[in-house]
Amino acid sequence: MTREAYHKSLKDLQNEVLHLSEMAGAALKDSMGALKNRDLPLSKRIVEDDVKVNKKRFEIEEKCVMLIATQQPMAGDLRILASIINIVSDLERIGDHAEGIAKISLSIGTEPLVKPLIDLPAMAEKALSMLERCMQAFTHKDAGAAKKICNEDDEVDALYDRIYGELIMLMVENPRIIKDATYLIWAAHNIERIADRVTNIAERVVYTVTGKMEEMNVSKY
Repeated sequence: MTREAYHKSLKDLQNEVLHLSEMAGAALKDSMGALKNRDLPLSKRIVEDDVKVNKKRFEIEEKCVMLIATQQPMAGDLRILASIINIVSDLERIGDHAEGIAKISLSIGTEPLVKPLIDLPAMAEKALSMLERCMQAFTHKDAGAAKKICNEDDEVDALYDRIYGELIMLMVENPRIIKDATYLIWAAHNIERIADRVTNIAERVVYTVTGKMEEMNVSKY
């Protein structure tokens, strides 16, 4: 492989990572819309489509391993490839968490939600914004932006705490809703974990740029 072809392959790989992030982000957005609007067919489609996210992750990993094995990249390029392998794993897990929300929606079925969804969509929007900006930092190799995104994980945690507290209170007041309220707690936990995955990705962006492994923001969950 010529150096020109090698650099094109590396660029193509980075573009595939961006595509995978878009797939995972769309799954999160759709799963929240399906939960809020009680759209069971959409929830089912999200669950079925998760296999596409998994497939894309493995394709990218295989290409990374092939480039490492055949081109023996050095320094910065090796860090990029090593980081991509970790990033796509976290992106695939984000897809799994989105799938989890869709499964929760299916479990609730046609029953009305125990409370209007206000903080939960806000939590999802924040996590999605973090993901999108994190991938911009990845594209532009912006370690400073990635570090700032890590700090935003606390905002998602605070929303989770508020949702958890409100739902527990509702369960105490009305034990008959415990099951359905617990489903919403699980949904919130999935989003909290998505934000943690974004933090992992941001840490890999920093590593790609600086060569230093750092844990930017330790989750309390």
